[in-house]
Amino acid sequence: MVKLIHTLADHGDDVNCCAFSSSLLATCSLDKTVRLYSLSGFTELPHSPLKFHTYAVHCCCFSPSGHILASCSTDGTTVLWNTQNGQTLAVLEQPGGSPVRVCRFSPDSTCLVSGAADGTVVLWNAQSYKLHRCGSVKDGSLVACAFSPSGDLFVTGSSCGDLTVWDDKMKCLHSEKAHDLGITCCDFSSQPVSGFELKYKSTLSGHCAPVLACAFSHNGRLLVSGSVDKSVIVYDINTENILHTLTQHTRYVTTCAFAPSVLLLATGSMDKTVNIWHFDPDTLCQARSTEDHLKPFTEDWSEDDVSAWLCAQELKDLAGVFKLNNIDGKELLNLTKESLADDLKIESLGLRSKVLRKIEELRTKVKTLSSEIPDEFVCPITRELMQDPVIASDGYSYEKEAMENWISKKKRTSPMTNLVLSSAVLIPNRTLKMAIDRWLEMHKK
Repeated sequence: MVKLIHTLADHGDDVNCCAFSSSLLATCSLDKTVRLYSLSGFTELPHSPLKFHTYAVHCCCFSPSGHILASCSTDGTTVLWNTQNGQTLAVLEQPGGSPVRVCRFSPDSTCLVSGAADGTVVLWNAQSYKLHRCGSVKDGSLVACAFSPSGDLFVTGSSCGDLTVWDDKMKCLHSEKAHDLGITCCDFSSQPVSGFELKYKSTLSGHCAPVLACAFSHNGRLLVSGSVDKSVIVYDINTENILHTLTQHTRYVTTCAFAPSVLLLATGSMDKTVNIWHFDPDTLCQARSTEDHLKPFTEDWSEDDVSAWLCAQELKDLAGVFKLNNIDGKELLNLTKESLADDLKIESLGLRSKVLRKIEELRTKVKTLSSEIPDEFVCPITRELMQDPVIASDGYSYEKEAMENWISKKKRTSPMTNLVLSSAVLIPNRTLKMAIDRWLEMHKK
């Protein structure tokens, strides 16, 4: 079930884009403003709306940390904002001054892409705010852009229907006509990509008019699309079935976005509103019906992953109780017969016994899988499988957050050699990241 929980009606004109960080929602409009809302009650922040642009604002996006917001406009600029106080950090002027239609941060926050009506695509250094590289598509306006999960490539879509894939050095890897009447939006699933190959997979149907927006959920199992027919459709990626059709908007649906940590969906429209929708665990169960779709390491499961696991074990009725008590993967593995009875209030002895048997199977799987992890995939600091490996100046790879914490505590020595680090710069190890992702895919079952 999907439930409409809030409607924002603060913009004075068409809503063009909406985006989530872990704690905020941003929206932008033809009314030249960008608005920021807290996910706690969806109250507008004191420094909102953000005003700088002199014409319509077409797109907005958060940096991965959520501390910076980018917005782009017909005025030919992309503006970077401090989300904590609303101050402008930089104004990036598109070469030639063409209207900027889309902007996107890379997953590691090092780069920002902006695409314009004249077909130019610019790769900006997100730290120095300097133009790094520039390219262009053959025909049409550049209106859509998305980075791959690893950040080593991104794709752009044009009003002529061309889909173009670029690497992180702005080299064109592939280009083809994807849609006859132009591309309005594109997005990457969060599922790991091994190498590069672009080929047609399938067509999802359901709308009776042009599709203007699309977005994957952050677990990669749901896809939503918004259309000129005023509806929003939610698809299950595994089965390609339609799970829900949402018809609350009264005009064209121009944008849709999933929140990163909770099952919230925001949809914006030419009716000047943004609707916030909440997905209950049943929807997650529909989209992820087996354990094979879950992350290999139970400790990494979110509360939604636990709900999906319960559904797969035919324990669907417990999903709400576990969600209410914020049971994620780590909490799940630590549950005991006492906590099931006293904390979760599961009265049935048979039900508690079944849950404990299933949890014990998970614990056994965790021990087996942990013993098989290749040494080079393990962070020397945390001794855990790396999720975001980086290379330090000592030549060794570490988990990014762990190494940043190591350096922030003024330990300018190598955790491996104890010698002084020549630099505090950490470089994403994308090759190792891809190898870890491939290994995880192989061990899903």
